[in-house]
Amino acid sequence: MDIRKSLEEREEFLLMPYATYSKKSAGRDYQEEPCPYRTDFQRDRDRIIHSKAFRRLKHKTQVFLSPEGDHYRTRLTHTLEVTQIARSAARALGLNEDLTEAIALGHDLGHTPFGHSGETALNAVVKGGFNHNEQSLRVVEVLEKRNNSYKGLNLTKEVRDGILCHTGPKFPITLEGLLVRLADKIAYVNHDLEDAIRAGVLTEHDLPKVAKELGQNSSQRINTLLCGLIEYNFGKPEVKLPSKLNDQLNQLRQYLFDTVYIGSLAKTEEHKAQNMLQTLYKYYLENPNELFKHLDVTQTEITLERAACDYIAGMTDRFAVNEFTGLFVPKPWLAL
Repeated sequence: MDIRKSLEEREEFLLMPYATYSKKSAGRDYQEEPCPYRTDFQRDRDRIIHSKAFRRLKHKTQVFLSPEGDHYRTRLTHTLEVTQIARSAARALGLNEDLTEAIALGHDLGHTPFGHSGETALNAVVKGGFNHNEQSLRVVEVLEKRNNSYKGLNLTKEVRDGILCHTGPKFPITLEGLLVRLADKIAYVNHDLEDAIRAGVLTEHDLPKVAKELGQNSSQRINTLLCGLIEYNFGKPEVKLPSKLNDQLNQLRQYLFDTVYIGSLAKTEEHKAQNMLQTLYKYYLENPNELFKHLDVTQTEITLERAACDYIAGMTDRFAVNEFTGLFVPKPWLAL
């Protein structure tokens, strides 16, 4: 019995004709025998979840650096929340839920330590710049190892495209990828707002009128946007918010940039984190032996700049702090 084939047939029965069917995938770079029990997109999802890069997300900042408290988002919890929003919409719209889930789980695998402040730091010093979506693609195509015969996780083209295009100027080739791109925005705008209130950076009274129009709390606002998304796109081969909701979401996003993301009290430590990463980058360029002893590639296989960027981008917050401390903070002298 071939369970995979029955799952593929189920997609034909359940999904809309404009959804992305797993059996019609553009495939992988390296040919593999199909799994008898999972579709290709389910297999991609599992590979992402079991990757080291995915596990490291639990110790990477979302917005607030080293917050005191257990309820602030990390890059991992953000990823799970994006996945939940995207899957709910995909199921209701008749899109491929497995593809949606795989893209959502993998979209931030290449994010730096210390959130977007870390991304800004590397972008300033790395030749050619740094973007976390491009690094996420590099993680699944090159850096993660699961097979000695090829590099990366060997994911399908549709998943890799969705990961690369979840942000930036290029848009995904699938509706599922477009859905994750929108779910990411819905998630971080509402959850970052909730964390800012928890941190005391904002109060409920500070929120602009548009926030109250969408709902009285984060849950209500997400529900408003998600329901609007589903109702507007149901039965249509497109994924976008109706213009009013899209304008409201963009207004709320801009409010966060004006009050939280730039110049708030919660961001006063950012320059320290950025200086830390840039100092580490410079150190590794000047001391390649110290860098390559941590890597499973040689200087003949990769440029020094690329190796330093990969190593630092893959760090968790606490690993970066420990690495910096070990290299640049004097150790206490113990008298004999």
